[in-house]
Amino acid sequence: MREIVFDTETTGLSAKDGDRIIELGAVEIVDLLPTGREFHRLIYPERQVSEDTIRITGITDEMLKGKPVFSDPSVYKEFLDFIEDSPLVAHNAEFDRGFLNEEMRRVGGPDFPKERCVDTLALAREKFPGASATLDALCKRFDISLAKRDVHTAVVDSQLLASVYLELRGGRAHSFEFENEGQSDAEVAFKRTQRRQRPKKLRSFLTEEENAAHQSFIATFDETPVWNKILTK
Repeated sequence: MREIVFDTETTGLSAKDGDRIIELGAVEIVDLLPTGREFHRLIYPERQVSEDTIRITGITDEMLKGKPVFSDPSVYKEFLDFIEDSPLVAHNAEFDRGFLNEEMRRVGGPDFPKERCVDTLALAREKFPGASATLDALCKRFDISLAKRDVHTAVVDSQLLASVYLELRGGRAHSFEFENEGQSDAEVAFKRTQRRQRPKKLRSFLTEEENAAHQSFIATFDETPVWNKILTK
């Protein structure tokens, strides 16, 4: 399943009052794991950045001079091309969705309905009622390093949120599936999540003599070893 984890940084807190997006970051995940594909843009907001935003993000008006506006195809069109029709994952999703919808309205782009978004803040509050559900708190709970987060930036926050989202959905064990259709434990089929393959396989350090000895040992088994069943699927 393909999903997009994204985050925005903005000039202020109210899209309805004219605050604008100054940074947009997103990462692609498939089956809850990052693929390495990312989207990141700094955006000229056509208004001043608030002092609170500068303090939190480190992004200043000077840093945004010369950056494309949201209506530039290199921003909104390339973002739409990146996300395609995938579900969108965000922390406090209504905030980010509200800003995206306002920006898209200005350029005549599509609206992002609430049903398309997954809110990790709501997931965390449901899973850990009464506990702090900030991104920092969740990273600490799941032992996810915050070393890169000296300031809030959209792409780093998206990367961290992707790791948090995996844990909220069941942790790394969720990326493995087991089936047992009336079989014995030894016959349980193990499905591996698809992974991107290396462009060039690593060379084997197994000698011919070692391989021959291993195959002779396997031949003494009464049943086909489970790893051979996996590799032939």
